[in-house]
Amino acid sequence: MKLFDELVWRGLIKDLSNKEEIEKLLNNEKVTFYWGTDPTADSLHLGHYSSLVTAKRLAKAGHNPILLVGGATGLIGDPRPTAEREIIAKDTVLKNIEGIKKQVSDIFDGKAEIVNNYDWTKDISFLDFLRDTGKYINVNYMLNKDIIQRRLDTGITFAEFSYTLIQGNDFLELYKRKNCVLQCEGSDQWGNITTGIELIKKKLGKEAFGFTMPLILDKFGNKFGKSEGNALWLDKNKTSSYELYQYLINTDDSMVIHYLKVFTFLSKEEIEKIEKEQLEHPETRVGQKALAHEIIKDLHGEEEYMKALKMSEALFSGDVKDLTGKDIDLIFKDAEKKELGNEMILVDFLVEKGICSSKREAREFIVGGSISLNGDKVTDLEKQISKSDAIENKYIILRRGKKKYFLILCK
Repeated sequence: MKLFDELVWRGLIKDLSNKEEIEKLLNNEKVTFYWGTDPTADSLHLGHYSSLVTAKRLAKAGHNPILLVGGATGLIGDPRPTAEREIIAKDTVLKNIEGIKKQVSDIFDGKAEIVNNYDWTKDISFLDFLRDTGKYINVNYMLNKDIIQRRLDTGITFAEFSYTLIQGNDFLELYKRKNCVLQCEGSDQWGNITTGIELIKKKLGKEAFGFTMPLILDKFGNKFGKSEGNALWLDKNKTSSYELYQYLINTDDSMVIHYLKVFTFLSKEEIEKIEKEQLEHPETRVGQKALAHEIIKDLHGEEEYMKALKMSEALFSGDVKDLTGKDIDLIFKDAEKKELGNEMILVDFLVEKGICSSKREAREFIVGGSISLNGDKVTDLEKQISKSDAIENKYIILRRGKKKYFLILCK
């Protein structure tokens, strides 16, 4: 399967400026292309990763990647569909750029060229920008951009309105400086891509190309990589490999094959084999396991994946005694925590801490074997809970039933 056909099969093509030429470029030539992002945080998140994987896929096929970090555009902010973005302080933007540059370099094994559009934008005067860029793009053309149209009723500032000109100028500069003829982005950037193509055509008399990838959504239509409004960061110090594993292993069955196509480098044959097994035995979660393995391995390495797997399996099986304090802190970072001071009868502790609603319920759970401390079932109604039960003299993992966990912190 040729590269363009593979991108189509994986569901990675939405908009195309010139299908015939792009197909020819991707399949038969070695071209320079770019993908860009604004430094709104010091780490990219899982939503960005689908685009990065596509860029990496093109690089593996022999094309030359340029990854643009928007030091200039990040100071303005890409228009959102609903409201204006907050302006980010310049020193924050600089800090974010350094974080993202390192992250991208690691993902591409140091083989991607990373540029900052601030380098060619900082010395352009306002009058020069109006004469050399604004002169070539008609206001009516800008008003027809989908994202701008959606903001007209609520209002859009001149700064946001001008954003598409700055990004369009990026494409023009990369075309002149690097012979970059192709831009690929998420579908929300289509209007900005076509502005660049238009500038290159009008100012240089040359043809450039662009395509977009569909935004990756979950089964509810939310952006992939979001959890209760919080991004799943690619930086393992912000989102641990264990947290990432838990998110991916719980991917809905209806979406997992699509995600394997988008986010992994598994071949068509490998994915089809997984799909067959998934349909026949969904309880094995073979697709989710493959997805978690491939993404974490690519981002953080095999060792980090094995750590995440170990922690997950320990919690699932209840065999938690080999976990370290650091492991437990990661696993239960957002879990409900209870404190234990002096030794006390477990029945009383369960009621006092709200783990059980009454002593009667607490006794029923214990007698029924539904309470465990650090993996050991408790059936003795006179059991005393104390620091002697703790891992590293600090942690007691209390499980009630099959899935309800509480972290007890011993003073």
